[in-house]
Amino acid sequence: MRAPAVVWDSSLLGYDLGGEHPFNPVRLELTIRLATELGVLDGVPLLVPDPASDDELRRIHTDEYLSAVKQAPLAGWDVGHGLGTEDNPVFSDMHESSALVVGSTLLAARKIAEGEATRAVNIAGGLHHAMKNNASGFCVYNDCSVAISWLLDNGFDRVAYVDTDVHHGDGVQTAFYDDPRVLTISLHQHPFTLWPGTGYSGETGDGAAEGTSVNIPLPPRTKDAGWLRAFSAVVPSLLAGFQPQILVTQCGVDSHDEDPLADLALSVDGHRAIYRLLRELADTHAGGKWLAVGGGGYQLIRVVPRSWTHLLATVLDRDVAPEILLPPDWVGTVKRAAPQAEIPAAMTDGADTTFKAWGDGEDDPVDIAIRDTRRAVFPSHGLDPDDPRD
Repeated sequence: MRAPAVVWDSSLLGYDLGGEHPFNPVRLELTIRLATELGVLDGVPLLVPDPASDDELRRIHTDEYLSAVKQAPLAGWDVGHGLGTEDNPVFSDMHESSALVVGSTLLAARKIAEGEATRAVNIAGGLHHAMKNNASGFCVYNDCSVAISWLLDNGFDRVAYVDTDVHHGDGVQTAFYDDPRVLTISLHQHPFTLWPGTGYSGETGDGAAEGTSVNIPLPPRTKDAGWLRAFSAVVPSLLAGFQPQILVTQCGVDSHDEDPLADLALSVDGHRAIYRLLRELADTHAGGKWLAVGGGGYQLIRVVPRSWTHLLATVLDRDVAPEILLPPDWVGTVKRAAPQAEIPAAMTDGADTTFKAWGDGEDDPVDIAIRDTRRAVFPSHGLDPDDPRD
């Protein structure tokens, strides 16, 4: 297999919503530092992106919206388009920084499309909430959607997108809701209990794309075992039937038990297990082609750096053992910046990630979501929603 591609440059830290905003770029910096000090990135050339062009952004966004983003830092508070809100404050060089995030995911996509890499990862990407004409949920431009659109015009006829963020991947679903070439799957906290309030199992796609929008809404406090049970009951069967040519995954880590903005209860060990499953599914059903991006995650010190270091390691086939201790230099850096922070000792939360497969006759709390989702979309793929063998 060709060496995986890692896209990173410190200029990506410029996507900074400022002040006490939870979407703090320090989480990216700490991840790269941790991965570097653990040797995960040894000998790996880090690819430096260019900003996406206006033409590339127009794949998803309107001219009106691009103009608003460019003018926002000078236009004052009344800019509209979801800009200048508490979630999406205006910041200096907002267009340039946002376009660079899109450019970084496009660079990862190009490396795969041009055969220079089979896998590629961009932890700065994953801005899955941005819509055609407005910012949403900390996201100005939707790098996931722009990259998928580009892939569809550059040799790919079937793209599968799997979103593991705690929030519904609404922007990507909306962009491809009527496009049968794109299978979108989102596992997230139930929309009745969490913003953005979408992602019900009945949202399944329009017209010829019926069944290609897949949502698995999970109850609050779902732990690793329940999340993995739901994933295994739905995702592998759909990917086997759809046979994508590439797997694109949004790997937000705000599903963690300690995340301050949501209420699922996964562990760093659960995240590591998810990435290993995604790698296996890409190898089995997508010819090994896997484009991974970051996303949400707001426990900036204890969670994001460890989970995304596991992501980088998994993409690179340099899996980090959970019991590995955090490097003293990294711990010292964090302690100097945040003396009161409680820092974990190792790359694990000590969680057990074993789970029981759906169809075992037990009534797990996530089984309602599993049944509803399977019954909503499996028939469109020629699968029996009530047969655990499918």
